[in-house]
Amino acid sequence: MGNRLTSEFSQTRHALGRPRRSCALLWVALLMVVILISVLWARSAGDANVLTAEAQTMVIIENKGSDTLVNLALAWAEAYMAQHPHVRISVTGGGSGTGIAAMINGTVDIANASRAMSPEEIEKARANGIEPVEFVVAGDAIAVVVHPSNPVDRLTLQQVSLIYTGQITNWREVGGEDRPIVLLSRESNSGTYVYFLENVVRLGEENDLLFSPDTLLMPSSEGISAEIRQNPNAIGYDGLGYVTADQKVLALATDPQGPYVLPSVATVNDSTYPVSRPLYMYTAGEPTGEVKAYIDWVLGAGQALVSQLGFVPLQP
Repeated sequence: MGNRLTSEFSQTRHALGRPRRSCALLWVALLMVVILISVLWARSAGDANVLTAEAQTMVIIENKGSDTLVNLALAWAEAYMAQHPHVRISVTGGGSGTGIAAMINGTVDIANASRAMSPEEIEKARANGIEPVEFVVAGDAIAVVVHPSNPVDRLTLQQVSLIYTGQITNWREVGGEDRPIVLLSRESNSGTYVYFLENVVRLGEENDLLFSPDTLLMPSSEGISAEIRQNPNAIGYDGLGYVTADQKVLALATDPQGPYVLPSVATVNDSTYPVSRPLYMYTAGEPTGEVKAYIDWVLGAGQALVSQLGFVPLQP
C-alpha cells in the first residue's frame, strides 16, 4: 500500500514538472525573439539615421536649357560629380528659351543658353524679383552644313540669307547642280535658331526678314545631322560640336572677295570665322554655395573638357 502511494506521488510530481519546464522554455524562446527584434530595430534605425544624414548632406543642382550646350553640360556634370560625391547635377535640354523661362520661374538653379537673354526676358525676370547673372562658359561656331556629295563648298553670308529667306531655291544659283534646295532649321525656342536668324538671315541688321515658310524645323541638332546625311539637297546649320565627319562644312565669307573661312577653334579665337558666338549659363542672382562652386569649376578646371566636345575653351 505504502509503495503504491509512493509510486503514484512520484508519477504525479513528474507529470506536473513537464508543463513547468515547457513554460520555462517558451519564456526563454519569447525572450530571445524580443532580443532579436530589438537588435534588428536598432540596426535598421541606425541605417535610417545614416541614410537621413546622407540625404541631408546631398546637394542637387538643376541645370536646364540649350540643346547646343547639353552634351558639354552633361560632360561637366559627370566630371564634377565624380570629384564631389555629395553633389548631384541634373542636366536636361529643351532649348535656351525653355531654360531661361525655368530660371525666371525659379524651377532650375542654372539655365544654359546659346544666346544672350533678350531685353524682354530680363524685364520679365526683374518683374519676378530676379536679377539674372550671366556667365560666358565657352565659345562656339555655327557651321553651315550640306551633304558630302554636294559640289558647293563655300557661300557668302548674303547667299546664305537669300537661301534661307527663299529667294534662292536651286543649288544651280550658287554654283551647284540643278537641284532644289531643302532648308533645315532648329525650332524657334532654340538659341541657335535665334542667333542664326539675327546674324545670318538678317545679317545683323534691323529688319523683318524671316525664314522661308518652306523651312523644315527640326527638334534637335541631331535631327539636322540625320537629315543632312540622307538628303543630298539639304542645307542646315549647327553648333560646331555637333558636326560629324559625314557632313560637309561650307566655308563662309562676309563678301564675295573673301576670305572664305571654315569654322574651327582657331578661327573662332582669331575672329576670322564670321558666325561665332559665346555660350552662357544664367543664375537667378549671384550664385552661392555649391552652385557657385560648380560654376567656378566650369570656368576653371572644367574648360579642359570644352575642346574635347568640339567647342571653344575660354581664352586664358
